[in-house]
Amino acid sequence: MAGACSGRVYIVGAGPGDPELLTLKAVRLLSQADVVVYDRLIPREALSYARRGAELVYAGKMPGRHALTQEEINRLLLEKACEGKTVVRLHGGDPYVFGRGEEECMYLLEHGVSCEVVPGITSVTAAPAYAGIPVTSRGLASSFAAATGREAPGKQRRHVYYGRLMKAVDTLVVVMGVGTLEAIVGEMLREGVDPSLPVAIIEKATTPRQRVVVGTLSDIVEKAREAGVEPPAVIVFGPTVRLRERLWRLS
Repeated sequence: MAGACSGRVYIVGAGPGDPELLTLKAVRLLSQADVVVYDRLIPREALSYARRGAELVYAGKMPGRHALTQEEINRLLLEKACEGKTVVRLHGGDPYVFGRGEEECMYLLEHGVSCEVVPGITSVTAAPAYAGIPVTSRGLASSFAAATGREAPGKQRRHVYYGRLMKAVDTLVVVMGVGTLEAIVGEMLREGVDPSLPVAIIEKATTPRQRVVVGTLSDIVEKAREAGVEPPAVIVFGPTVRLRERLWRLS
């Protein structure tokens, strides 16, 4: 089916929120695209790089409320490519890190559409960095892992076991975990993870509205509730959270 459609689709990462973290390639492709299909969590400034006259299509998703379903997004990308257009599908963060970029690209390739992925900076590492928390540190943390706090519905079995994962690495970063924080913490405690383990929640990371709540495994749920933490937020578990006191210099 290769070559069935003359258009081309770029699956592009827009980074974690700070518009200055867009890659040069992302900016160039936006300036050339006929159509931009964009997510809810992209930096709005990113759309200013789209060329005049480009078609801008919002495809944002919130829990239980989607502008377009994933199937509708797939079909839209295919339709625009088959019109001979250059399409940028703009994802927040990196499209292959807890995104649906690979599903979109596979769908397009199966239908004969040329597809290229352009990585973006992921919030998995950017959010901790902007909060003064390295995910690794010589002599303190030699390994880290990332997990979603919300597994896809319909799975026959779970794939993420937070307590076991925390015991296997020094730092664990969880995205999309605000709504399941209590369950994640409870599982870790039942698995014997130290209640004094440092934890940080970084809300609206890398943006002017960034806010950080710091605690331990034993009190982070209460602190998050008191602070009224809301998504999007990234949760960091591990000893490097303590380094924030020395590294965070943002006002």
